[in-house]
Amino acid sequence: MPRTGAGLWLMLAAVSSSPAHAQAPDWTSAKPGFEWQFPRDHWAHAGYKTEWWYFTGQLTDTSDSTRRFGYQFTFFRVGVSPDSLPINSTWAVTDLVMGHAALTDLATGTHRFSELVYRANGFLGGFPQPQDSVVAWSRAPAGTDGVWELRWVDQRFAFNAIDDRAGFAFALETRPEKPLVFQGPNGYSRKGNGQTAASLYYSFTRLGTSGTVTIEGKEYTIGGESWMDKEFGSNQLTGDQVGWDWFSLRLNDGRDVMLYQLRDRDGITDFARATVVSPQGTPRFQGGDAWDVEVLDTWRSPTTDAEYPIRWRIGARDDGVSVVVTAEFPDQENVSRLIPGLFYWEGSVVVSDDSGRPLGVGYVELTGYGTAAPPAI
Repeated sequence: MPRTGAGLWLMLAAVSSSPAHAQAPDWTSAKPGFEWQFPRDHWAHAGYKTEWWYFTGQLTDTSDSTRRFGYQFTFFRVGVSPDSLPINSTWAVTDLVMGHAALTDLATGTHRFSELVYRANGFLGGFPQPQDSVVAWSRAPAGTDGVWELRWVDQRFAFNAIDDRAGFAFALETRPEKPLVFQGPNGYSRKGNGQTAASLYYSFTRLGTSGTVTIEGKEYTIGGESWMDKEFGSNQLTGDQVGWDWFSLRLNDGRDVMLYQLRDRDGITDFARATVVSPQGTPRFQGGDAWDVEVLDTWRSPTTDAEYPIRWRIGARDDGVSVVVTAEFPDQENVSRLIPGLFYWEGSVVVSDDSGRPLGVGYVELTGYGTAAPPAI
């Protein structure tokens, strides 16, 4: 349920200080009864303040099964104004385009992170209309030629990222292995007890994935499996919520689990929801009281001094889920160079039983730990 960091407020404050943004914008709130239209809704939704397209997964070198990788690819649309601006300038902006990409070498225990932030316009990046196969794009980070791009072509997503400074690139194509699933009734995903604390949210929980990964100039042809989230809204978190723990788990028995816990300023779970997807793709929505999450181990970042949980015991009383979730290695923290105060943990995990028998894989996102500012969504 990613994901944008609170440091974005610094940029938004600077942009919104111009006369064109003197009045508070009137953003559209996520509400029940949204009329979905696919594939149209894979593209951007103007009027909502925040939107993201998020992919994570585990990849394996097709010629060497010991070379395994985890990856993250995310485009964010961060709204500055819900309306077109009455300014005839290429620098007038209604949206920012923000990208995060990470590549984790699970064989060597190294984690690489890249980011970009641009005004959405015709030559820096943006969000084309549905008539275009491109869903979102931007120039690569400063110092790197090329672009980052997300496309919907032939009923599948394809995307690419490159950062010469971070020393990695990937170009991946996905194909649905399960149908699209809503996270909440008709995609209405509540994040608190208020009606407006919500988003519109859907996923592809299993995407067959192929393509290439490049690390320091060496290219690997890979295959694997991914998870995709699309989420948009305007005021998702309440004032007392400072971050979340979000789990996406793909179990060997064919089930998939999405679980999130929103934490208050005292670190207590304030609100939680879960979805269990059957092997056939049927979702079952559950409240947080149906689940138990116990932290078994933590790791303190030498970079930010934030202490993150990295091992959990998770159980669902009604669905027979009882698993141990463990980070493949601790240091999978993303730390922004562009936005002060923006850092979070986003990592590949393995799922097992108490004896260590493998039960699946997944990804976990942890925000609002340490001195990180609360996410601005």
